[in-house]
Amino acid sequence: MRLTIRHFPLHRIAAAVLALSGGAIGTAQAQTESGAPAAGAIQDAGVVTVSARRRPENLQDVPVSVTAFGGDQLSKQGTPDITALALSIPNTTLKASRATNSTLTAFIRGVGQQDPLAGFEAGVGIYLDDIYLARPQAAVTDIYDVERIEVLRGPQGTLYGRNTIGGAVKYVTRKLGSKTDIRARVTLGDYSQREAVLTASTPISDAVRVGGSIARFKRDGYGRNLVTGAHNYDKDMTAARLSAEFTPTPELFIRLAGDATQDDSSPRNGHRVTVGRTSGAQILSNVYDTRANLARALGHEQEVKAHGWSALLEYTVSPQLSVKSVTAARRDKSYAPIDFDSLQMVDFEVPALYKNKQFSQEFQLTYTGDKVQGVAGVYYIDANAFNIFDTVLAGAFPSSTYTLGDIDTKAWAVFADANYKVSDALSFSLGGRYTADKREASVLRQIYLGLNGTPGMGTPNAVLFRTDTDFTHGELEREDKKFTPKVGLAYKASASQNIYASWARGFKGGGFDPRMNVLGTKISNATARAGFLPETIDTLELGLKSSYNNNRILTNIALFDSKYKDVQIPGSVEVDTNGDGRPDSFAGVTTNAGKAKIRGIELEASARVSNAFSVTGMVSHINAEYTQFLTSQLVGGVPALVNVASERYFQNTPKNSANLRATYDMALPMMGRGGTFSVSGNASYKDETSQFEYASVLDQPAYTLYDLSLTWTSADNKIRAGLHGKNLGDQRYRTGGYVFPNLGKEGVLTAFYGAPRTVSATLEYRF
Repeated sequence: MRLTIRHFPLHRIAAAVLALSGGAIGTAQAQTESGAPAAGAIQDAGVVTVSARRRPENLQDVPVSVTAFGGDQLSKQGTPDITALALSIPNTTLKASRATNSTLTAFIRGVGQQDPLAGFEAGVGIYLDDIYLARPQAAVTDIYDVERIEVLRGPQGTLYGRNTIGGAVKYVTRKLGSKTDIRARVTLGDYSQREAVLTASTPISDAVRVGGSIARFKRDGYGRNLVTGAHNYDKDMTAARLSAEFTPTPELFIRLAGDATQDDSSPRNGHRVTVGRTSGAQILSNVYDTRANLARALGHEQEVKAHGWSALLEYTVSPQLSVKSVTAARRDKSYAPIDFDSLQMVDFEVPALYKNKQFSQEFQLTYTGDKVQGVAGVYYIDANAFNIFDTVLAGAFPSSTYTLGDIDTKAWAVFADANYKVSDALSFSLGGRYTADKREASVLRQIYLGLNGTPGMGTPNAVLFRTDTDFTHGELEREDKKFTPKVGLAYKASASQNIYASWARGFKGGGFDPRMNVLGTKISNATARAGFLPETIDTLELGLKSSYNNNRILTNIALFDSKYKDVQIPGSVEVDTNGDGRPDSFAGVTTNAGKAKIRGIELEASARVSNAFSVTGMVSHINAEYTQFLTSQLVGGVPALVNVASERYFQNTPKNSANLRATYDMALPMMGRGGTFSVSGNASYKDETSQFEYASVLDQPAYTLYDLSLTWTSADNKIRAGLHGKNLGDQRYRTGGYVFPNLGKEGVLTAFYGAPRTVSATLEYRF
């Protein structure tokens, strides 16, 4: 494997991280199960526990690339939501999807999915405890009431399912304690930020415990809508979680849980980076300001609602054998008014509605013996993803296009993963998963005259011009079956050196593009009914996990080489629907690009330099390139497939990333309570990032973010006060956008940005 890391501004960060381990890099960022802070975990690596292989294991022993963040650590750093974690995780991008506040776009090692429409799977699995969240809507949630968050990199299909070919992100919530516990957190910050979280739990008897959390997150916008006066990039979110735990016998544990989230934030509208083509509208000076005029979808304000429930049963048959059942159901509904052109006039508007629901059942059998440890089980999911939207488009042929996508998915799987200890030093692992994935879809696309919308979106008298696509359930149907194996070796060279090698195959099922335009893109009904194919990835990984100086330094290094086949590329293209030679609409075209190779290196480290001073850091590099990317082009007047791989890029996958955090703790009595005052500074670097598979002016150049946190924690851990500054350099960096230069009268070149410099103060009290 040949890797070349080019020079970048944070080369000194890389050198500092390398120096921590003499060349072997890693990190152990976690919290003990009892809630102890991560700093203590660095001194005693044995208490850093993760469940990456669906069973509790020491972070430094598990042969998987995983980074864990403890709840106490996230609190001390003032981490706002899951997207902020990507700054310190190798080869990982987590962000709010374009034009949304709480839909998640996730990429790990080049694999992910940007478009959250029905029919497209994420590629990075999101889990709430053991529950797979099938859709990305409402997945960008503020962090509260968590024990830890784990991020697993590389294919995790054996234990986590068909759509974790890039990796998995796991929220692990706290189990309820044996004593009454009440905690409150209040945050105030600029942009009128005000937040409050209240968490409480108590035992009712020796066998019953109940608890819950309620949270309110509110903030004004970073910018304004200059047309309506509304905030842009604001936050208005409410969340709650309830749980009850039962231990009727020492062998049986039952947990019932429910959660709900409502996001009433204003629509997130983009910033035009070009002058209006016909209106001459100038580029606004504040990238968070907008002139968008669309504020409602289906006559409804922007709103996202999500809720779910789960039932967990764990029964210990013997000290070696246990069984688990996880039953869960979830629903979400999003009204999303999207103004593509971000101008006052009606030019390119897309009011949309997304609805998702799922039911899942999983049974697991876990065995932990002296020589053999493993997990086996069965899994079933029944899910529906539904979206409707209008495309209101001005131009030579003013029209409103109604698009409906209704996708049913039923999938089941059987899986097993076992580890055999050949000796105290050498162990061998073998796993596999067989998945059957069945999908049915309805797709309807109709064009109506004028710019007033369609009957399906609230305009009953609209005049139908033409139906381009009309498939009902039964006409679009496919079933994909796949066996995904995994093999691995681990060798404990010494008590502090763990070497591992693994090979794993990942699989993501095929499907149907819910925006397909059979007439406009001139695809046959047979091709449309076939849909797009599954994609697979084969990854070889070599890793070294080490500890030094009585576990005061923990290091990880991983090298990986992936072969990616039938890569699913959903995209939107301009189309001519009336035959006048000019594009007057757009449609979805999802292709299986062909082949790609992805190679990279990930280096992480965490060191307790002294009792007061600790440092963590990471450096990562990835070479992700297409080797085959076939598109249909006219060659000599005849349609032909042309390989344009040299002109295509991996989106949301910067070649180089780095992070360095230094923390200094000192004893500082305050209010007679004693305690610890901590200063924590953080620098994060991301290389140039492509927003699409092709070069674009919206691509983000390399940038660096700086954070600083000052916290005081009382000696009895009852009080914590913090002051947190994020993006102190006030860097403007693009996270997504839309490019349709020929549609509408004005053309579309619109960008979305990450948060500017923010400062907040937090006070936590544990009663």
